[in-house]
Amino acid sequence: MRATSEHERKLDAPTGFRLPPLGGQPLRRRIFTSVYYDVPGASLAIAGITLRRRTEQGHGVWQLKLPSDDSRLEIEAEGGPEHPPEQLLALLRAHLRHGPLERIVELRTDRRGELVARNGTTAEVTVDEVAVLDASRVSDTFVEVEVELRAGSPAQLDAIADEVASAGAEPGNGLPKVFRALGHENGTASSSRTPFTELRSRLREQLREIERHDPGTRLGRDPESLHDMRVGVRRLRAMLRAGKDLVAADTSELDRRLKELGAVLGEVRDLDVLLARLEHEAGELGGEDARHARSLFAALRTERSCSRARLLGALRSDEYLALLDDTARAIDDLRPSASGASLEALADKAFAKARKAVHRLPEEPSDEELHAVRRKGKRARYAAELAGRKKFVRRAKNLQDVLGEHQDGVVAAGRLRQLAVGASPEHALAVGRLVEREEGRRAEARKAWPKAWRKLCKAI
Repeated sequence: MRATSEHERKLDAPTGFRLPPLGGQPLRRRIFTSVYYDVPGASLAIAGITLRRRTEQGHGVWQLKLPSDDSRLEIEAEGGPEHPPEQLLALLRAHLRHGPLERIVELRTDRRGELVARNGTTAEVTVDEVAVLDASRVSDTFVEVEVELRAGSPAQLDAIADEVASAGAEPGNGLPKVFRALGHENGTASSSRTPFTELRSRLREQLREIERHDPGTRLGRDPESLHDMRVGVRRLRAMLRAGKDLVAADTSELDRRLKELGAVLGEVRDLDVLLARLEHEAGELGGEDARHARSLFAALRTERSCSRARLLGALRSDEYLALLDDTARAIDDLRPSASGASLEALADKAFAKARKAVHRLPEEPSDEELHAVRRKGKRARYAAELAGRKKFVRRAKNLQDVLGEHQDGVVAAGRLRQLAVGASPEHALAVGRLVEREEGRRAEARKAWPKAWRKLCKAI
């Protein structure tokens, strides 16, 4: 099984489109067919995931594409046409609970293009003439241009795409070909939503985020998949709490189960953040101190491996799949309460709790007290997202970042001190230098957070 990150730009083009002069090297013409699959209810499509079997010159390969922050992760595995290989099916377990895979569409692509170089970046620029097949009959056609990174900076793709657009292509919506063939478009919000229906829509959105990043979290190649899945759980819980006045149901048991999922995700994510932070700080030390410090991080890597094993065990369990089903059912079964509260009022209520916590702080708050303020600020941010307060959300995120830096410094310094216990003098010296750096960053964050708080208050 092979996994690669895919950075690309897509453009729509008219029939007969030809690339403008780009000065690139011609690529070999390719003709291939792709059969796409999904489960009942189109769970994969909703999550932005595509599964296909591509056949070219008599050779077939299965390809699974997973969403990421600024790219797509393509996983390729050999296998016969009857069903995908087990490695891919294991990544899709959360989606396969909806039912067996079904063939949804077949596309034939005639691809021509060039390998283009710009400012140290190379990209394949291709024109795809796509035919949608129905029992070997062409039912529709369209043309798409792809600018796909081969080496260099993804940022340079925009400049190349602009050159292609000058010849008559137009920026696309970035959706995979299969979604275009099936007529899937990005959804638009209804203008007649009530606070209750808006809440339920946002809850469904967060559940989709959990399912969207589930395969990438199982794969473990991109730490951001785990981060985004954890954020989905956090937002779902926060919005359930913020909107509890709007629903005529007790969701505390669901919240408890989601909290357990968040905790097992958080164990791995927190260690990812800690290790990345300490690796960077060790690199700043340089020389023998960097080597001595890094040799002590092996214990943290072992801890991370054990935490990931527990996470994978949780994701493979029937209890996890039942939680996803129960969450979807609970959201669908929600009924509005008699409360006339607006989303604005709910956001005000969440912020009032954060403000109360800040006003209760002593002149020199403890690390734990500042961390509690960060948690309440995060809940206020998610409530503000419900209400559409974009300025408040931006400033709340800034407060979270400052207090998060403080908390990361506290945690890192504490873990470093643990690593230093029983270490040799050389190792202890290197750890001491790292602790000093963490204490400095913690002190800077302590100085900065009051200003971030005042700016947040002005956004109300």
